[in-house]
Amino acid sequence: MRPAVFLDRDGVLIQDVHLLARPEQIVVLPGVVAALRNLSAAGFHLFVVSNQPVVARGLATEADVESVHKELQRRLTADGGPVLQRFYFCPHHPNATLPQYRVACECRKPRPGMLLQAAREHGVDLRASFAVGDRMTDIIAGARAGCRTILVQTGMHTQPPIETAEPLDVSVKLDFTCAGLPAATDWILSQTAQAK
Repeated sequence: MRPAVFLDRDGVLIQDVHLLARPEQIVVLPGVVAALRNLSAAGFHLFVVSNQPVVARGLATEADVESVHKELQRRLTADGGPVLQRFYFCPHHPNATLPQYRVACECRKPRPGMLLQAAREHGVDLRASFAVGDRMTDIIAGARAGCRTILVQTGMHTQPPIETAEPLDVSVKLDFTCAGLPAATDWILSQTAQAK
């Protein structure tokens, strides 16, 4: 069992472009590559767990999202970053334009389905893991999965909550708030050092 860091994509790894659907829209945020390299060197599995309503709205296909992820991974490794363990994404939305995606799934955050799937498939120790996101839905998903949670202020942290199938659990408390993934990484590594 290994610990993991579960990373939201937009606003954590890359600039949050509203309804990003094409690889050429990717802008990797400053310090992300070095942060990922440090987390990988510390022994963490790295997973992207991302809601992608562009699919439910008919603006992109699941294959389009996978193309974006392939290009993101290419850019990260081209700049010296690690290969991420896997990209998970949820294509569903409670009020999807496309009926086949209008489902109350377990994968759309704030539900923890993507994190739990990663843990099953890759032998992740969730209690030793961290979830990093720029919205409270990311934080709630991480907390529900049993991870410590970090809110980064590089994306949509000040925006209204996303549409969810059930009311948000406002009782969930996050563990740390910081400016971005580099600072989140420093905190994760400090917590890991304390636990040894």
